Amino acid sequence: MKVKYLYVLAIVAALMMAACGKNDSDLQKAASSKLAADNVSGVTVAVKDGNATLTGEVADITVKTKAEASVKGVEGIKSVDASGLKLKPLPPAPTPMGAQVTATARYAGREGKLFLFEVSVADPAGEVGSGWHKRAIVSNERLQQGAAKRVG
Repeated sequence: MKVKYLYVLAIVAALMMAACGKNDSDLQKAASSKLAADNVSGVTVAVKDGNATLTGEVADITVKTKAEASVKGVEGIKSVDASGLKLKPLPPAPTPMGAQVTATARYAGREGKLFLFEVSVADPAGEVGSGWHKRAIVSNERLQQGAAKRVG
């Protein structure tokens, strides 16, 4: 009778310990903290049923491998899928001295009072840069009046 009692008690204890394991939310926080401690940025972790999925953009394969190893090291993580990590594209080669460079601005609409432009720069080999530019249109008369008030 004593043996059966001890056997049942051992099973109950094992089940309780298993139930006290980390949930997905705890694992996600632990994995994110581990990435931060290992100086890995640009990576987001999602955990479902103990399986971690990494997404984001990293500088190179070394950082991708480091991120995967960091998350694998978190107790309770069963597997890590790093296929969602993308490598940042390499920057373009420098424009040769004397080569023609063309800048293009395309009006993209308004954002409140500001006018929004998409800007790109290219050389004979292709695009070397792009971005967004915002401008406000101010009437010359209103600008002069404001300046006169400040000057006195």
